[in-house]
Amino acid sequence: MSTLKNTTLVNRDSQSSIIRASIIQASTVYNDTPKTIEKAEKLIAEAASGGSELVVFPEAFIGRYPRGFRFGMGVGVFNEDGRDEFRKYHASVIHVPGPEVEKLAEIARVYNVYLVMGAIEKDGYTLYCTALFFSSEGRFLGKHRKVMPTTTERCIWGYGDGSTIPVYDTPLGKLGAAICWENRMPLYRTALYAKGVEIYCAPTADGSKEWKSSMLHIALEGGCFVLSACQFCRRKDFPEHPDYLFTDCMMTKNLILLLPRAVVSSFHHWERFLLDQTLNQRVSSQLILILVMSQEPSYTSMWWDIT
Repeated sequence: MSTLKNTTLVNRDSQSSIIRASIIQASTVYNDTPKTIEKAEKLIAEAASGGSELVVFPEAFIGRYPRGFRFGMGVGVFNEDGRDEFRKYHASVIHVPGPEVEKLAEIARVYNVYLVMGAIEKDGYTLYCTALFFSSEGRFLGKHRKVMPTTTERCIWGYGDGSTIPVYDTPLGKLGAAICWENRMPLYRTALYAKGVEIYCAPTADGSKEWKSSMLHIALEGGCFVLSACQFCRRKDFPEHPDYLFTDCMMTKNLILLLPRAVVSSFHHWERFLLDQTLNQRVSSQLILILVMSQEPSYTSMWWDIT
């Protein structure tokens, strides 16, 4: 873990305030929601012990991102093994609201953090890829459902809509989220910018190098902090399965902080952190970082009307 120390929190009413945030990269526990939440709590406790006030988890951390699973699907055909696999998947995801949401709210309260959690939500027989928001007082603030699942995700996840595109005005700043390839949708980003998003969370399953370029552009375009977290899953984190093509790393680390102004230096700091983590062979890790929230309008909001 990389930790920035010797920081003093100052009042949000002053010219600027310093906020600590943690971005988590870790693998879900396969088809075991209670153990996944238990793992999340340990990571949140670790983040809180370092002084973090905001903790951001990857896309589908609870419920799992089913990379590589076919669920027995082909055009016009299904098989019983695939049906059984989907039943197990459906059983491992959560209702919102529900007991797991209440548990996460309690965890946020106990460790006094704002929490953004990627989860798979079920509503009847339909599943949604969702970001959940919690306050440090232990309140469930609400959710964002992924508006447009990406490519074959549409075979298993339903579509969100404009009713769940929140930006929450918190003591830390205005907090919102775009999930994975929603970040490629200009009108979705514009909706967040129009609501004044200051801390832009981007839970993802995209471990590509190109993803960093997208995040860089959003930080510049929106004049906001961008916090992106991707699961880091190895083949051993999932059971043997005949459909699987992966031999080692199924989702790679892609943990990013970008600042509205000091974008380039933050980008290179991330590259060094990635190298350190690779050398240490750490599977679960996090970066504790510092956001300096200024009450002065950003360059973008002053000179460039993005909405």
